Amino acid sequence: MTMDNTILEMRNITKTFPGVKALENVNLKVRQGEIHALVGENGAGKSTLMKVLSGVYPAGTYDGDIVYEGDVRHFKALKDSEEIGIVIIHQELALVPLLSIAENIFLGNEVAQNGIIKWQEAFKRTKELLSKVGLKESPETLVTDIGVGKQQLVEIAKALSKSVKLLILDEPTASLNERDSDALLELLIEFRNQGLTSIIITHKLNEVRKVADQITVLRDGMTVKTLDCQTEEISEDIIIKNMVGRELADRYPPRSVPIGETILEVKNWNAYHQHHRDRQVLHDINVTVRKGEVVGIAGLMGAGRTEFAMSLFGKSYGHKIHGDVFMHGKEVDVSTVRKAIDAGLAYVTEDRKHLGLVLGENIVHNTTLANLAGVSSATVIDSIKESKVASDYRSKLRIRSSSIFQEAVNLSGGNQQKVVLSKWLFSDPDVLILDEPTRGIDVGAKYEIYTIINQLAADGKGVLMISSEMPELLGTCDRIYVMNEGRIVAELPKGEASQETIMRAIMRSGEKKQ
Repeated sequence: MTMDNTILEMRNITKTFPGVKALENVNLKVRQGEIHALVGENGAGKSTLMKVLSGVYPAGTYDGDIVYEGDVRHFKALKDSEEIGIVIIHQELALVPLLSIAENIFLGNEVAQNGIIKWQEAFKRTKELLSKVGLKESPETLVTDIGVGKQQLVEIAKALSKSVKLLILDEPTASLNERDSDALLELLIEFRNQGLTSIIITHKLNEVRKVADQITVLRDGMTVKTLDCQTEEISEDIIIKNMVGRELADRYPPRSVPIGETILEVKNWNAYHQHHRDRQVLHDINVTVRKGEVVGIAGLMGAGRTEFAMSLFGKSYGHKIHGDVFMHGKEVDVSTVRKAIDAGLAYVTEDRKHLGLVLGENIVHNTTLANLAGVSSATVIDSIKESKVASDYRSKLRIRSSSIFQEAVNLSGGNQQKVVLSKWLFSDPDVLILDEPTRGIDVGAKYEIYTIINQLAADGKGVLMISSEMPELLGTCDRIYVMNEGRIVAELPKGEASQETIMRAIMRSGEKKQ
């Protein structure tokens, strides 16, 4: 170990992909036993830097040096970095849903002798690891039967099983509710007290300020600054200014749009669970959205918000779905995705990688996918017209890419989200349902998406927005519905909505049921 207590130093790391320099002379210094936050806009190079560190991008594919515990390291693969205690947990959890917790923890690292798994020892060690992360589940529980928050803790238990010294977490709380996020952050603080070093990549600046000892800011693939939280008072505004290179005076762009007549009305909407077919997940939902209005749906994880949105959009989720849908006062059929689109609905999914995009396709094909009729004549696609549409949306939504022919898989999260938005904007809906539209994207890209939402409202569209971030709903919506356990439990106009009134509505509805 070096004298100044540095466990890791990355020196002048430069990584190039065809047509784009992802990292340019990046420097990162992490002290033993600290929580080091890595922040920056989407596409700044944070995940790329961590993939270089962990060997996902092997030695020889980048320039610069990785110095770990005083020695220059050349990792050829992920297992090389894991062997010496560097473990990365990616944003998309790498668990196998239909295997047990114990099987997941020791997958590829089995507790075995002569090729035979020693289950008793595996279960015993799993119990010990689970208690370290605060989980009381049985080692035999299937991963599919526990929530996302607990799955994240299983990933951490898996990392602990590999004798981790440096734990890297990429957006660990992106899909967690507030309570699970707090529990995870407390766990990291506990690990720090035990001497474990962590690097956390997150867009949630309140979390950065809560746990970080140092913050390194990346911008456009370069190191901008490292801020020391122990020697100076670091505000969110200081972090943002370093991230985006400018002051963000207001996180939410102002909007004053006259609200018109009702476009969408949903009456007595009910649905049952996709797999557990006797379990009702939505109970008599009534919702309206008016012209020029942004309507929010607040609620805790599992409240039924996504289930409502997907069941409404072509019955994409659930079964035994019944209720009435009216557009501009006329009853419409939304029983298939095609019929829902024809009725004037669009749905931007929370899961852009699996449900929103065809990752192996380029921006052009993804943009026109929901409205091929708009770029074809007599069922033949006009590729010139298609490219023009994609170019228009690329410039309108400020999608950062090498060209319109770049594959979606190689875009940053924020730019992927803008491609999904482009796809649905091109279908020209009357009402756009946005499910967690800014999940996992940075503060600058969020502002751009809020601006797009405002423009939609100004164009006379209706927007129905689901978000787990209450400040986001309060900053962007004209009216907020509060959902809990598959029911609408409150409807709050902008003037009455606050984090307190939303949480009170959720808690009261829970008390009534008991």
